[in-house]
Amino acid sequence: MRDGHYPHSKLSNLRFGMEKYELVKDIGSGNFGVARLMRHKDTKELVAMKYIERGHKIDENVAREIINHRSLRHQNIIRFKEVVLTPTHLGIVMEYAAGGELFERICSAGRFSEDEARYFFQQLISGVSYCHSMSSLLHSRPKSTVGTPAYIAPDVLSRREYDGKLADVWSCGVTLYVMLVGAYPFEDQEDPKNFRKTINRIMAVQYKIPDYVHISQDCRHLLSRIFVANAARRITIKEIKSHPWFLKNLPRELTEAAQAAYYRKENPTFSLQSIEDIMNIVEEAKVPHPASRSIGGFGWGGEEDEDETKEDAEAEAEAEADEDEYVKRVKEAQASGEFHHNGKKYKMQKQISLTEHKSRDHSSCKSAGTMNNPMKVTE
Repeated sequence: MRDGHYPHSKLSNLRFGMEKYELVKDIGSGNFGVARLMRHKDTKELVAMKYIERGHKIDENVAREIINHRSLRHQNIIRFKEVVLTPTHLGIVMEYAAGGELFERICSAGRFSEDEARYFFQQLISGVSYCHSMSSLLHSRPKSTVGTPAYIAPDVLSRREYDGKLADVWSCGVTLYVMLVGAYPFEDQEDPKNFRKTINRIMAVQYKIPDYVHISQDCRHLLSRIFVANAARRITIKEIKSHPWFLKNLPRELTEAAQAAYYRKENPTFSLQSIEDIMNIVEEAKVPHPASRSIGGFGWGGEEDEDETKEDAEAEAEAEADEDEYVKRVKEAQASGEFHHNGKKYKMQKQISLTEHKSRDHSSCKSAGTMNNPMKVTE
Protein backbone atom coordinates (compact mmCIF):
# COMPACT_ATOMS: atom_id res chain seq x y z
CA MET A 1 0.00 0.00 0.00
CA ARG A 2 1.38 3.44 -0.90
CA ASP A 3 0.25 6.84 0.47
CA GLY A 4 -2.94 5.33 1.86
CA HIS A 5 -3.91 3.74 -1.49
CA TYR A 6 -3.74 0.19 -2.71
CA PRO A 7 -1.78 -0.75 -5.81
CA HIS A 8 -3.97 -0.78 -8.91
CA SER A 9 -4.34 -4.58 -8.96
CA LYS A 10 -5.55 -4.69 -5.35
CA LEU A 11 -8.07 -1.90 -5.88
CA SER A 12 -9.35 -3.66 -8.98
CA ASN A 13 -10.01 -6.77 -6.91
CA LEU A 14 -11.99 -4.71 -4.38
CA ARG A 15 -14.11 -3.25 -7.15
CA PHE A 16 -14.69 -6.73 -8.53
CA GLY A 17 -16.41 -7.53 -5.23
CA MET A 18 -18.76 -4.63 -5.86
CA GLU A 19 -19.52 -5.82 -9.39
CA LYS A 20 -20.90 -9.15 -8.15
CA TYR A 21 -24.16 -7.40 -7.30
CA GLU A 22 -26.90 -5.65 -9.22
CA LEU A 23 -29.42 -3.14 -7.87
CA VAL A 24 -33.01 -4.25 -7.22
CA LYS A 25 -34.45 -1.32 -5.27
CA ASP A 26 -33.90 1.09 -2.40
CA ILE A 27 -34.88 -0.23 1.03
CA GLY A 28 -34.62 2.88 3.18
CA SER A 29 -32.42 5.69 4.41
CA GLY A 30 -31.23 7.13 7.69
CA ASN A 31 -28.45 9.19 9.20
CA PHE A 32 -25.94 6.57 8.05
CA GLY A 33 -26.90 6.91 4.38
CA VAL A 34 -28.94 4.53 2.24
CA ALA A 35 -29.76 0.81 2.34
CA ARG A 36 -30.47 -1.01 -0.91
CA LEU A 37 -31.74 -4.41 -1.94
CA MET A 38 -29.17 -6.06 -4.19
CA ARG A 39 -29.03 -9.36 -6.09
CA HIS A 40 -25.90 -11.49 -6.45
CA LYS A 41 -25.45 -11.90 -10.20
CA ASP A 42 -24.30 -15.52 -10.04
CA THR A 43 -26.26 -17.06 -7.17
CA LYS A 44 -29.32 -14.74 -7.49
CA GLU A 45 -29.32 -14.40 -3.70
CA LEU A 46 -30.94 -11.22 -2.40
CA VAL A 47 -28.88 -9.20 0.08
CA ALA A 48 -29.17 -5.84 1.81
CA MET A 49 -26.35 -3.39 1.25
CA LYS A 50 -25.81 -0.42 3.54
CA TYR A 51 -23.80 2.43 2.06
CA ILE A 52 -21.52 4.76 4.02
CA GLU A 53 -19.88 7.62 2.17
CA ARG A 54 -16.14 7.28 1.74
CA GLY A 55 -13.90 9.69 3.62
CA HIS A 56 -14.26 11.11 7.12
CA LYS A 57 -17.39 9.08 7.93
CA ILE A 58 -15.32 5.89 7.83
CA ASP A 59 -13.65 5.85 11.24
CA GLU A 60 -12.62 3.36 13.92
CA ASN A 61 -16.22 3.08 15.14
CA VAL A 62 -17.35 1.89 11.70
CA ALA A 63 -14.52 -0.63 11.56
CA ARG A 64 -15.26 -1.90 15.06
CA GLU A 65 -18.98 -2.28 14.35
CA ILE A 66 -18.28 -4.27 11.19
CA ILE A 67 -15.85 -6.64 12.92
CA ASN A 68 -18.27 -7.07 15.83
CA HIS A 69 -21.13 -7.83 13.44
CA ARG A 70 -19.00 -10.40 11.62
CA SER A 71 -18.51 -12.33 14.89
CA LEU A 72 -22.25 -12.67 15.64
CA ARG A 73 -23.87 -15.99 14.73
CA HIS A 74 -27.47 -16.22 15.89
CA GLN A 75 -30.70 -17.11 14.11
CA ASN A 76 -32.35 -13.84 15.19
CA ILE A 77 -29.51 -11.56 14.14
CA ILE A 78 -28.99 -10.37 10.59
CA ARG A 79 -25.91 -12.08 9.19
CA PHE A 80 -22.93 -10.07 8.03
CA LYS A 81 -21.59 -11.22 4.65
CA GLU A 82 -18.88 -8.88 3.40
CA VAL A 83 -17.82 -5.33 2.69
CA VAL A 84 -17.28 -4.00 -0.83
CA LEU A 85 -15.94 -0.75 -2.19
CA THR A 86 -17.41 1.60 -4.78
CA PRO A 87 -15.70 4.76 -6.01
CA THR A 88 -17.88 6.80 -3.65
CA HIS A 89 -19.04 4.52 -0.82
CA LEU A 90 -18.23 1.61 1.45
CA GLY A 91 -20.90 -1.05 1.05
CA ILE A 92 -21.77 -3.39 3.95
CA VAL A 93 -23.43 -6.52 2.61
CA MET A 94 -25.86 -8.29 4.94
CA GLU A 95 -28.55 -10.94 4.95
CA TYR A 96 -31.85 -9.61 3.63
CA ALA A 97 -34.87 -10.01 5.92
CA ALA A 98 -37.61 -10.31 3.32
CA GLY A 99 -40.52 -9.82 5.71
CA GLY A 100 -39.87 -6.09 6.04
CA GLU A 101 -39.64 -3.91 9.13
CA LEU A 102 -41.43 -4.79 12.33
CA PHE A 103 -42.13 -1.07 12.86
CA GLU A 104 -44.05 -0.87 9.58
CA ARG A 105 -46.10 -3.94 10.46
CA ILE A 106 -47.06 -2.36 13.78
CA CYS A 107 -48.07 0.82 11.97
CA SER A 108 -50.16 -1.19 9.54
CA ALA A 109 -51.85 -3.32 12.21
CA GLY A 110 -52.27 -0.54 14.77
CA ARG A 111 -51.15 -2.92 17.49
CA PHE A 112 -50.50 -6.63 17.95
CA SER A 113 -52.39 -9.23 19.93
CA GLU A 114 -50.66 -10.32 23.11
CA ASP A 115 -49.68 -13.65 21.54
CA GLU A 116 -48.19 -12.00 18.46
CA ALA A 117 -46.30 -9.44 20.56
CA ARG A 118 -44.92 -12.25 22.72
CA TYR A 119 -43.80 -14.15 19.59
CA PHE A 120 -41.60 -11.25 18.46
CA PHE A 121 -40.52 -10.30 21.97
CA GLN A 122 -39.23 -13.84 22.57
CA GLN A 123 -37.04 -13.56 19.47
CA LEU A 124 -35.84 -10.09 20.43
CA ILE A 125 -34.83 -11.22 23.92
CA SER A 126 -33.09 -14.28 22.49
CA GLY A 127 -31.00 -12.10 20.19
CA VAL A 128 -30.22 -9.51 22.86
CA SER A 129 -29.29 -12.24 25.34
CA TYR A 130 -26.84 -13.68 22.82
CA CYS A 131 -25.26 -10.27 22.23
CA HIS A 132 -24.86 -9.79 25.98
CA SER A 133 -23.19 -13.19 26.27
CA MET A 134 -20.74 -12.11 23.58
CA SER A 135 -20.01 -8.71 25.11
CA SER A 136 -16.69 -9.81 26.62
CA LEU A 137 -15.53 -10.95 23.18
CA LEU A 138 -16.69 -7.92 21.22
CA HIS A 139 -14.38 -4.97 20.76
CA SER A 140 -16.13 -1.94 22.19
CA ARG A 141 -15.57 1.18 24.22
CA PRO A 142 -17.93 2.21 27.02
CA LYS A 143 -19.42 5.60 26.25
CA SER A 144 -22.39 7.75 27.10
CA THR A 145 -25.08 7.48 24.47
CA VAL A 146 -28.39 9.09 23.73
CA GLY A 147 -30.60 7.50 21.13
CA THR A 148 -34.19 7.87 20.03
CA PRO A 149 -35.73 9.59 23.09
CA ALA A 150 -38.66 7.22 23.53
CA TYR A 151 -36.36 4.22 24.02
CA ILE A 152 -33.80 5.60 26.46
CA ALA A 153 -33.66 4.27 30.02
CA PRO A 154 -33.57 6.76 32.92
CA ASP A 155 -30.16 5.47 34.00
CA VAL A 156 -28.76 6.49 30.60
CA LEU A 157 -30.15 9.99 31.09
CA SER A 158 -28.88 10.40 34.64
CA ARG A 159 -25.43 11.69 35.50
CA ARG A 160 -24.37 8.37 37.00
CA GLU A 161 -22.59 5.54 35.18
CA TYR A 162 -24.98 2.87 33.96
CA ASP A 163 -25.07 -0.80 33.00
CA GLY A 164 -25.67 -1.06 29.25
CA LYS A 165 -27.26 -4.49 29.59
CA LEU A 166 -29.92 -3.19 31.98
CA ALA A 167 -30.48 -0.20 29.72
CA ASP A 168 -31.15 -2.66 26.90
CA VAL A 169 -33.81 -4.34 29.05
CA TRP A 170 -35.65 -1.02 29.27
CA SER A 171 -35.45 -0.52 25.48
CA CYS A 172 -36.79 -4.04 24.91
CA GLY A 173 -39.67 -3.17 27.23
CA VAL A 174 -40.47 -0.10 25.14
CA THR A 175 -40.58 -2.31 22.04
CA LEU A 176 -42.97 -4.70 23.79
CA TYR A 177 -45.22 -1.83 24.88
CA VAL A 178 -45.28 -0.40 21.34
CA MET A 179 -46.32 -3.79 19.94
CA LEU A 180 -49.12 -4.12 22.50
CA VAL A 181 -50.40 -0.54 22.48
CA GLY A 182 -49.34 0.92 19.16
CA ALA A 183 -47.81 4.00 20.83
CA TYR A 184 -44.71 4.91 22.81
CA PRO A 185 -45.10 4.57 26.59
CA PHE A 186 -43.49 7.88 27.59
CA GLU A 187 -44.46 10.21 24.75
CA ASP A 188 -47.29 12.68 25.06
CA GLN A 189 -49.47 11.74 22.10
CA GLU A 190 -50.68 15.34 21.89
CA ASP A 191 -47.13 16.70 21.86
CA PRO A 192 -44.79 13.92 20.60
CA LYS A 193 -42.02 16.30 19.52
CA ASN A 194 -41.62 17.68 23.03
CA PHE A 195 -38.42 15.88 23.96
CA ARG A 196 -38.22 17.53 27.37
CA LYS A 197 -41.65 16.23 28.28
CA THR A 198 -40.71 12.74 27.07
CA ILE A 199 -37.53 12.78 29.15
CA ASN A 200 -39.41 13.96 32.24
CA ARG A 201 -41.89 11.12 31.83
CA ILE A 202 -39.09 8.61 31.43
CA MET A 203 -37.37 9.84 34.59
CA ALA A 204 -40.65 9.61 36.49
CA VAL A 205 -41.57 6.25 34.86
CA GLN A 206 -44.88 7.85 33.94
CA TYR A 207 -46.79 5.50 31.68
CA LYS A 208 -50.10 3.68 31.60
CA ILE A 209 -51.79 0.94 29.63
CA PRO A 210 -54.96 2.32 27.97
CA ASP A 211 -58.28 0.81 29.02
CA TYR A 212 -58.95 -0.40 25.48
CA VAL A 213 -55.82 -2.59 25.55
CA HIS A 214 -56.63 -5.90 27.23
CA ILE A 215 -53.55 -7.80 28.33
CA SER A 216 -52.95 -10.46 30.97
CA GLN A 217 -51.76 -9.81 34.51
CA ASP A 218 -48.54 -11.67 33.74
CA CYS A 219 -47.85 -9.26 30.89
CA ARG A 220 -48.60 -6.24 33.08
CA HIS A 221 -46.31 -7.65 35.75
CA LEU A 222 -43.44 -8.09 33.29
CA LEU A 223 -43.78 -4.50 32.05
CA SER A 224 -43.84 -3.23 35.63
CA ARG A 225 -40.60 -5.11 36.32
CA ILE A 226 -38.95 -3.68 33.20
CA PHE A 227 -39.99 -0.07 33.69
CA VAL A 228 -38.13 0.49 36.96
CA ALA A 229 -36.11 3.68 37.34
CA ASN A 230 -33.52 2.08 39.62
CA ALA A 231 -31.60 -0.18 37.25
CA ALA A 232 -30.36 -2.34 40.13
CA ARG A 233 -33.98 -3.33 40.83
CA ARG A 234 -34.94 -3.79 37.18
CA ILE A 235 -35.54 -7.29 35.88
CA THR A 236 -32.58 -8.78 34.01
CA ILE A 237 -32.57 -10.56 30.65
CA LYS A 238 -31.97 -13.85 32.47
CA GLU A 239 -34.99 -13.24 34.72
CA ILE A 240 -37.14 -12.27 31.73
CA LYS A 241 -36.30 -15.60 30.12
CA SER A 242 -37.71 -17.43 33.14
CA HIS A 243 -40.81 -15.21 33.53
CA PRO A 244 -44.13 -17.09 33.09
CA TRP A 245 -45.36 -14.68 30.40
CA PHE A 246 -42.17 -15.10 28.35
CA LEU A 247 -42.18 -18.89 28.64
CA LYS A 248 -45.73 -19.29 27.36
CA ASN A 249 -45.74 -20.80 23.84
CA LEU A 250 -41.97 -20.40 23.65
CA PRO A 251 -40.80 -21.80 20.27
CA ARG A 252 -38.70 -24.92 20.73
CA GLU A 253 -35.72 -23.40 18.91
CA LEU A 254 -35.59 -20.60 21.49
CA THR A 255 -35.53 -22.86 24.56
CA GLU A 256 -32.36 -22.96 26.63
CA ALA A 257 -31.73 -26.60 25.61
CA ALA A 258 -32.07 -25.88 21.88
CA GLN A 259 -29.86 -22.79 22.15
CA ALA A 260 -27.19 -24.75 24.00
CA ALA A 261 -27.25 -27.46 21.32
CA TYR A 262 -26.95 -24.84 18.59
CA TYR A 263 -23.84 -23.31 20.15
CA ARG A 264 -22.22 -26.72 20.69
CA LYS A 265 -22.14 -27.21 16.92
CA GLU A 266 -19.37 -26.01 14.69
CA ASN A 267 -20.67 -22.58 13.77
CA PRO A 268 -18.04 -20.78 11.68
CA THR A 269 -18.63 -17.18 10.74
CA PHE A 270 -21.22 -16.65 8.01
CA SER A 271 -18.71 -14.39 6.26
CA LEU A 272 -15.93 -15.88 4.16
CA GLN A 273 -14.17 -12.53 4.13
CA SER A 274 -11.22 -12.42 6.50
CA ILE A 275 -10.78 -9.73 9.13
CA GLU A 276 -7.58 -8.66 7.36
CA ASP A 277 -9.42 -8.18 4.06
CA ILE A 278 -12.19 -6.26 5.80
CA MET A 279 -9.76 -3.92 7.52
CA ASN A 280 -7.88 -3.34 4.25
CA ILE A 281 -11.09 -2.34 2.48
CA VAL A 282 -12.20 -0.13 5.36
CA GLU A 283 -8.79 1.55 5.35
CA GLU A 284 -9.10 2.25 1.63
CA ALA A 285 -12.61 3.64 2.19
CA LYS A 286 -11.19 6.31 4.48
CA VAL A 287 -9.74 7.98 1.40
CA PRO A 288 -12.30 9.76 -0.83
CA HIS A 289 -11.82 8.56 -4.39
CA PRO A 290 -10.60 11.27 -6.78
CA ALA A 291 -13.42 10.47 -9.19
CA SER A 292 -16.15 10.48 -6.55
CA ARG A 293 -17.41 13.95 -7.43
CA SER A 294 -17.96 13.07 -11.08
CA ILE A 295 -19.67 9.73 -10.56
CA GLY A 296 -23.40 9.78 -9.80
CA GLY A 297 -25.28 7.72 -7.25
CA PHE A 298 -23.18 5.28 -5.22
CA GLY A 299 -20.46 4.53 -7.72
CA TRP A 300 -22.55 2.16 -9.83
CA GLY A 301 -21.82 3.62 -13.26
CA GLY A 302 -24.91 4.76 -15.14
CA GLU A 303 -27.47 3.52 -12.61
CA GLU A 304 -28.79 6.94 -11.64
CA ASP A 305 -29.11 10.32 -13.27
CA GLU A 306 -28.24 13.68 -11.75
CA ASP A 307 -31.77 14.28 -10.44
CA GLU A 308 -31.72 11.06 -8.40
CA THR A 309 -28.28 11.89 -7.06
CA LYS A 310 -29.53 15.31 -6.02
CA GLU A 311 -32.53 13.73 -4.28
CA ASP A 312 -30.23 11.37 -2.35
CA ALA A 313 -28.09 14.29 -1.22
CA GLU A 314 -31.15 16.27 -0.14
CA ALA A 315 -32.53 13.29 1.81
CA GLU A 316 -29.21 12.84 3.63
CA ALA A 317 -29.03 16.57 4.41
CA GLU A 318 -32.58 16.46 5.78
CA ALA A 319 -31.74 13.48 8.02
CA GLU A 320 -28.68 15.31 9.34
CA ALA A 321 -30.80 18.41 10.00
CA ASP A 322 -33.28 16.32 12.00
CA GLU A 323 -30.42 14.89 14.04
CA ASP A 324 -29.01 18.38 14.66
CA GLU A 325 -32.42 19.58 15.83
CA TYR A 326 -32.71 16.64 18.23
CA VAL A 327 -29.24 17.24 19.64
CA LYS A 328 -30.12 20.90 20.10
CA ARG A 329 -33.32 20.03 21.99
CA VAL A 330 -31.58 17.52 24.24
CA LYS A 331 -28.79 19.95 25.02
CA GLU A 332 -31.39 22.58 25.96
CA ALA A 333 -33.01 20.06 28.28
CA GLN A 334 -29.61 19.21 29.73
CA ALA A 335 -28.87 22.83 30.49
CA SER A 336 -32.20 23.36 32.23
CA GLY A 337 -31.76 20.44 34.65
CA GLU A 338 -35.56 20.25 34.91
CA PHE A 339 -35.87 16.54 35.55
CA HIS A 340 -37.65 15.52 38.73
CA HIS A 341 -38.43 12.11 40.16
CA ASN A 342 -39.60 11.40 43.71
CA GLY A 343 -38.71 14.92 44.73
CA LYS A 344 -35.14 14.68 43.44
CA LYS A 345 -33.66 16.75 40.65
CA TYR A 346 -31.68 14.98 37.94
CA LYS A 347 -29.28 16.39 35.41
CA MET A 348 -28.42 14.70 32.16
CA GLN A 349 -24.94 13.90 31.01
CA LYS A 350 -23.09 16.82 29.49
CA GLN A 351 -21.48 14.89 26.65
CA ILE A 352 -23.74 12.96 24.30
CA SER A 353 -23.38 11.06 21.08
CA LEU A 354 -26.14 9.62 18.99
CA THR A 355 -26.37 5.83 18.96
CA GLU A 356 -29.88 4.87 17.98
CA HIS A 357 -31.50 2.21 20.14
CA LYS A 358 -34.08 1.97 17.40
CA SER A 359 -33.81 3.02 13.83
CA ARG A 360 -35.82 2.30 10.74
CA ASP A 361 -32.80 1.20 8.73
CA HIS A 362 -31.86 -2.37 7.82
CA SER A 363 -30.00 -3.19 11.04
CA SER A 364 -28.67 -6.23 12.83
CA CYS A 365 -31.65 -7.80 14.60
CA LYS A 366 -34.35 -9.74 12.82
CA SER A 367 -37.38 -11.86 13.58
CA ALA A 368 -36.72 -15.48 12.71
CA GLY A 369 -36.63 -15.07 8.96
CA THR A 370 -39.97 -13.32 8.81
CA MET A 371 -39.31 -9.64 9.34
CA ASN A 372 -36.60 -7.25 10.27
CA ASN A 373 -36.64 -6.04 13.86
CA PRO A 374 -35.22 -2.51 14.01
CA MET A 375 -34.07 -2.62 17.63
CA LYS A 376 -30.36 -1.99 17.80
CA VAL A 377 -28.47 -3.43 20.76
CA THR A 378 -26.00 -1.15 22.54
CA GLU A 379 -23.04 -2.60 24.36
